[in-house]
Amino acid sequence: MGSFSYKEIYIEDGKRVLEVNILPEKHCNFDCIFCPIGRSQNKVDIQKSFDETDSSLIELESMIENTKAELIFINSKGEALVNDKIGDIIDLIKSKGVPVRLLSNGYLLGRDEYIRIANKCDGVIGEIKAITEEHFQKIQRPIDGYTIGEYISNMVSFNKQYKGKFIFEITIIKGYNDDEESIQKIKNIIKEISPDKIIIARMEDEKFKKKLGITDERFEGISNALLNI
Repeated sequence: MGSFSYKEIYIEDGKRVLEVNILPEKHCNFDCIFCPIGRSQNKVDIQKSFDETDSSLIELESMIENTKAELIFINSKGEALVNDKIGDIIDLIKSKGVPVRLLSNGYLLGRDEYIRIANKCDGVIGEIKAITEEHFQKIQRPIDGYTIGEYISNMVSFNKQYKGKFIFEITIIKGYNDDEESIQKIKNIIKEISPDKIIIARMEDEKFKKKLGITDERFEGISNALLNI
């Protein structure tokens, strides 16, 4: 048995989606205070090898065939790009004639080695939560030296050369980016990145919802403001 884990097949836009996590435990370049997986014991932004990759690839191939998946969504415990076999994983999926969508927090999309990997995918999701340097460092606790400016510019430069569908997910967090000034800044970021699709999210995990969640009314108002620019 391999080290990948899977969610039950679900239907999205009429397609059978197989969601796969390619990390055996959390490895991420951030250590967000609200991460539902917990603390980042392995805070990394360079690739590393994991055990059982060969058996995991065999299992993935079997899962694709047995589930008749029409889209594979690589959504991992942390930053999937740090798995040094991710290129092989994507190549295997593509060889089966199935499109691939990759979730990344987006910070690594400014580095050539990761750009080449992400460019293989039919869709890439980048994210943003904090929008000021102070909040970025406080609540996302990135690797030392990371800045919010580079975070945004990495996604901007990536999408300018990307031929697939770039999806930009924005999580609204009470007290951090839900005020009018922040919404205007987010609008400007959206215009810079120019994504193909925007997803507006909020804190849904019960552990964080009470303190960091926003009301339905406010969420609807912000969503309308950001989706209609």
